[in-house]
Amino acid sequence: MTSTVRGSGGRSGRDRRGRDRHGRLVRTERPAESERTPRTERARRTTSSRRPRSEAERRAEEPDERRSPTRGRYLARRWMALLVVLTVVAVAYLVMFTSLLGVRSVEVIGVKEIPKDAVLKAAAIEQGTPMVRLDAEEAAARVAALPRVFEVVVERSWPSTVEILVTERTPVAVLMVGAAAHLVDRTGLDYAKAKTRPPGLPTLAITGVGPDDPATKAAVTVLGAIPKQLKVQVTQVSAGTPGDVRLTLSDGRVVKWGDARENARKAAVLAPLLTRPGTTYDVATPDFPAVS
Repeated sequence: MTSTVRGSGGRSGRDRRGRDRHGRLVRTERPAESERTPRTERARRTTSSRRPRSEAERRAEEPDERRSPTRGRYLARRWMALLVVLTVVAVAYLVMFTSLLGVRSVEVIGVKEIPKDAVLKAAAIEQGTPMVRLDAEEAAARVAALPRVFEVVVERSWPSTVEILVTERTPVAVLMVGAAAHLVDRTGLDYAKAKTRPPGLPTLAITGVGPDDPATKAAVTVLGAIPKQLKVQVTQVSAGTPGDVRLTLSDGRVVKWGDARENARKAAVLAPLLTRPGTTYDVATPDFPAVS
């Protein structure tokens, strides 16, 4: 007969029954529930004992299909890069080697005595020339070679216009060569022949007029420095040397100016001096003016 035996002494558990080799009944105690470690507890301990996985380890465990781009994506990127390169090349070709952004018009600004056609011919800017390939400095140099041009600037006005800004030479004196009147500018350059003698300009009585001649440079410097009320009275300027500039006035009086220094002070001293009677007024040394 089978029976169940309950343990004493506060132990709770079930006895396992069996027989030994002699056929006698034996009892084996199973560990109490409190003494057994639950499976979930062991799993929790095992999990807690593991160190956290790094991002690199998690990525390494991911399938290769998720980490590597597909062949379609790779080809799409290659085609996109090729398309960008071809677009850049096409735009560069259109801008630099075609008339898409070429010269459509050339404007000449600032000329009075010089014909505009002469400036355009000298500039030699062809219609349709790509704007980015236009050599503005070379065009300006060609225009600057015109005798009456003092200064010139060539500018691009996008998208298709070129502007040529010209500053003409202004005469400060006349050089008589026989019966012909030659115009001399503030640099001492004999740059053009006048059809008729311009009124109001003094005559240069100097041998070897030119921008490199010291006497010429002194004379034109004085003419550029004297006040307007005095300048309109001057009919002739002579200079045997750079330190011997002389002004002949319209009434025949002569002013010994000296060199081209202290021009403002000499002009200030001369103004009251001209109120005195005389034929020669010496302001070469403005501290000691003289009238004779």
